[in-house]
Amino acid sequence: MDAAAISRALRRIAHEIIERNPDLGSIILAGIPSRGVAIARRLVDIIESLGKMRVATGAIDVSMHRDDVGTRPELPRVQASTLPLPLEDKTVIIVDDVFFTGRTVRAAMDAISSFGRPARIQLAALIDRGHRELPIRGDYVGKNLPTAPGEQVQLRLEDVDGEPDAVWLIKEERR
Repeated sequence: MDAAAISRALRRIAHEIIERNPDLGSIILAGIPSRGVAIARRLVDIIESLGKMRVATGAIDVSMHRDDVGTRPELPRVQASTLPLPLEDKTVIIVDDVFFTGRTVRAAMDAISSFGRPARIQLAALIDRGHRELPIRGDYVGKNLPTAPGEQVQLRLEDVDGEPDAVWLIKEERR
């Protein structure tokens, strides 16, 4: 995907969020660092540019809620979670860049529950590459990109990486 395709996908997601959430004042877009936070900000900008009301945004760090934290060779870098509180009576939309096994999203749900109990949790992802290990599905998906186990999806965003917006499918070399 190039920058224009990413922009179209985000506009479509924003429209779907507006359609499925008539009370935009009760939603919070919570991005998973780092690209999920940038995508959440872009979605908020699009929703607000469509003449809709102001939408709350935040970041939800999943580092210490991951189920593989004890098996990694080094501890993950912990970042601050910033969510507008209280969460009760709100719909929290978790925003991720690439949706894969579902484990990061599960960790995000656990992290959110430590801040309160929202009325609903939804999921928005720019890319869904499949290979789910947990029974979690995306509510808003920009592009379904089925991948083989030896492939990786790499997303670059100008505001995060300093490179033009793009999505790349990287195939592992066989040895």
